[in-house]
Amino acid sequence: MSSLGHTAGLGDLGDLGHLEPVERIGQDELHALQLERLRWTLAYAYDNVPFYRRSFDRAGVRPQDCRTLTDLAHFPMTTKDDLRDNYPFGMFAVPREQVRRIHASSGTTGRPTVVGYTERDLSTWADLMARSIRAAGGRPGDIVHVAYGYGLFTGGLGAHYGAERLGCTVVPVSGGMTARQVQLIQDFRPGVIMVTPSYMLAMVDEFERQGIDPRSTSLRVGLFGAEPWTEGMRKEIEDRLAIDALDIYGLSEVMGPGVSQECVETKDGLHIWEDHFYPEVVDPFTSEVLPEGEKGELLFTSLTKEALPIIRYRTRDLTRLLPGTARPFRRMEKVTGRSDDMIILRGVNVFPTQIEEIVLRVPGLSPHFQLLLTRRGRLDHLTVRVEARPDCPTARRDLAAGEVVAAVRDTAGIGVDCAVVDPETLERSVGKLRRVIDRRGAEDGEQG
Repeated sequence: MSSLGHTAGLGDLGDLGHLEPVERIGQDELHALQLERLRWTLAYAYDNVPFYRRSFDRAGVRPQDCRTLTDLAHFPMTTKDDLRDNYPFGMFAVPREQVRRIHASSGTTGRPTVVGYTERDLSTWADLMARSIRAAGGRPGDIVHVAYGYGLFTGGLGAHYGAERLGCTVVPVSGGMTARQVQLIQDFRPGVIMVTPSYMLAMVDEFERQGIDPRSTSLRVGLFGAEPWTEGMRKEIEDRLAIDALDIYGLSEVMGPGVSQECVETKDGLHIWEDHFYPEVVDPFTSEVLPEGEKGELLFTSLTKEALPIIRYRTRDLTRLLPGTARPFRRMEKVTGRSDDMIILRGVNVFPTQIEEIVLRVPGLSPHFQLLLTRRGRLDHLTVRVEARPDCPTARRDLAAGEVVAAVRDTAGIGVDCAVVDPETLERSVGKLRRVIDRRGAEDGEQG
C-alpha cells in the first residue's frame, strides 16, 4: 500500500505560504489517484470484512466492477445500524491486535458505533487535522486551546494530535469549567481555539460576565464543528470575539474531525480532503446520486483507512457539493441539518438551523435557544424557548417572541409558540448541543 501512505509535505510548514503538493493537484491527476485508492479500498474491504463481502455479494457486485469513479454508485451503502449490528469489532479489517486506538459514539440511542485506527490511520488523521488547522489560519508555533471533549468522542484527541503534528503548542482543556477556560485563555494567550460553536458562545458570555471584553483576547482563529451552525452564528461569534470563525467537519465513522475544512482565504464552504475521502450526495429517500450542486444526503467512502474501511457511509447530513475555490478539492456547503434531526410538524419539515437563523435576526434575543416538542390533544406542538440578551428590556420580550412566531409562520408555514426566558436559564452544552427536547411521549412515561 505504498501509494496510500499518509500526507506528504507537513514537515515544510515553517513556510507560511506552503501548500502540500496534493493541495495544488490537477483534476485529472486527482481523479486517477481517487480511482486507484477507491479500487484498493473496495478490494480490501471485500477481502477482510465479512460484512462487506456479504453486502457486495447480495448486491451482485465485485470490487473489480469499479472501473470508473461513477461505478461506485452500484455498490451498497453502509448505515449506522450496520456498525451497531457488528458491535463491537465486526467491521474491523485488521486483527484487533493491530488496532492502536478505539473510539465510539455515545450510544444514547442504542449500541454505540465503534471505530478503530491502526498506527497508519492515526498518522493520516493527524496529518489531515494539521492540514485543516493550517487551512483555517493556524501556523506552527501557535498555542491551540482545545475545548472539544476528550475520551471516546473523537473531537478532543483528533484536534490534539493534529495541532501537535502541525507544530503547535496544545492546551488540552476539554469541555466544562467555563470560568477556568476563560482564565486559561487570558493567561496562556492562545491564538487558536477548537470547540463547538454553541460552547464558544457560552465562553463569550463568561468573558462578559467577568467584565472582560471578548474582542480583547489573543484569539484570532476558531475551528468550530461537531454540530450544525448557521452564517448568523458565524457573524455572532466573529463580531463578539473579533476572530475568523471557520467550519470544520468530520464524523467518527469516517475518521473524526478533519474530513473537510473551510479555508480562511475564502470562508465559502468546507473543502473535502478528497485524496482520502470520496464524497457523494444522494436523494435521502430514493438513494439516487444527485448531480453536483443539488442538495441531499452526504455519503463518504474512505480511500486510505486500514482498520475500518467505510463504503458509501450514510452520514444523514444534508448539504450539496460545489466546485473547489481555495483548493482543487470539491467543497461541501455548510451542513443545514441532519435527515434524522428534521422535525416533521403537522406535515411540514423544520430544521433547528432554520429557527436559529430567525432567532439571530430578532433584536434582544441571544443565540441560546431550545425547541420543545409536545403533544396537545392529537396534534404535535413546537415551542421555541430562547434567552433574552442581558440588555433586553422586559417590555421588548413579548415583541421579540411575536416576531419569532411571525417569522416561523412566514418562512416555514407553521404555527409555533415562543417563550423568551431570562439569561442563563437554558442548559449550556460543553459538547454537542441538544437543540430539540421531545416530550411528545411524556404522558406515556417515555423520556424525551
